[in-house]
Amino acid sequence: MTGLVQPETPRSPARPRQRLAQRCAIIPRDRAAFVAATVLAAALMSPLAPAAAQSAAPLAATSRDYKLAVTKVVGGLVHPWSLAFLPDGAMLVTERPGRLRLIENGKLDPEPVAGLPAVFAQGQGGLLDLALDPDFAKTGLVYFSYAEPRQGGAGTTLARGQLVREGGKARLENVEVIFRQEPALPGGIQFGSRFAIASNGTLYVTLGDRRQADLAQKLDNDVGKVIRIDRDGSIPKSNPFVGRDGARPEIWAYGFRNGQGAAIDPATGQLWTVDHGAKGGDEINHPEAGKNYGWPVITYGVDYSGAKIGIGTSAPGMEQPVYYWDPSIAPSGLAIYDGALFPKWKGDLLVGALKGQILVRLDRENGRIVDEERMMKGLIGRIRDVRVGPDGAIWLLTDEENGGLYRVIPAKS
Repeated sequence: MTGLVQPETPRSPARPRQRLAQRCAIIPRDRAAFVAATVLAAALMSPLAPAAAQSAAPLAATSRDYKLAVTKVVGGLVHPWSLAFLPDGAMLVTERPGRLRLIENGKLDPEPVAGLPAVFAQGQGGLLDLALDPDFAKTGLVYFSYAEPRQGGAGTTLARGQLVREGGKARLENVEVIFRQEPALPGGIQFGSRFAIASNGTLYVTLGDRRQADLAQKLDNDVGKVIRIDRDGSIPKSNPFVGRDGARPEIWAYGFRNGQGAAIDPATGQLWTVDHGAKGGDEINHPEAGKNYGWPVITYGVDYSGAKIGIGTSAPGMEQPVYYWDPSIAPSGLAIYDGALFPKWKGDLLVGALKGQILVRLDRENGRIVDEERMMKGLIGRIRDVRVGPDGAIWLLTDEENGGLYRVIPAKS
């Protein structure tokens, strides 16, 4: 698919050198060439913004195209994971321990939204992603994913409920589960759990491999997959594995490790995802129907012990990522910019990073990622989620015990 092509903009003398360094991260076929390119990139990369303390006032940040003003809107969030914008300007935020929070007029409601189910709040598990129904004004439906405690362990579950706000309080009513990842597995890691709603109303959901990597290559389970379901949990008849013996019909694509970002390109309708790799091998993909994305047979990373994973970086019948990182940035959260405040970034991918504590912008031209810019290094902490608000601002959540909600806009000159 073709991305939105932007005209060239004037660059400072340092920009071509940055651009060369960042292009070196685009996938080379030769592993040795990749290592050399990575070393070159590190040597050439321009210094990034220094760390700064959190503040209610705008913080200094750098970008090649814009001076950025970063404002902390709300603090006191406990490991926030996802954000949704309500039509009246209020916002909903999930906290991993199992609370849904309401923010109105820039203030955090001290009382969590009532009516949520019990969650498996251990390790990486808990209350995770969040989105409003496309017809929210009529239905009031909110979709959310969470690690659900079950016999045998836990699994990623998707549910929906009606948001009711009255008497100064908020609650979810008529909560119903519309999908459960099978099987449930022990442990508290790699639940995946980002989802995106397409223009036709279908939901794409990323499901982690739960540290059972071999299951990602098998079609009789939901582990290490991207699935597609309708909003009521039913299976679209056009899914690629409908009617195939031994395959789960909800599967859209397979061979993933831990998808922690998902977004629909508003210009093309194409699904894009971020797969959180092991030690290296973080990937950007646009999963297509029925295709195999390789994990754990092929990867550009290694195990945390340094041991080799799989057979290498390519294999027949397995897709290459559009883009990858090695070393890892620990990506989480993905948005495709379509607002008015940053016109030079129209169509670009915005990715949060936990380990790197950075906001990454990936410039797309003709369907390829041609440039990477890393911003806000260490400025606000571990970035868990990235959203583009109705106001065109970029909104970020930081995954901390005292996490925050931040708004990013171009600074006034």
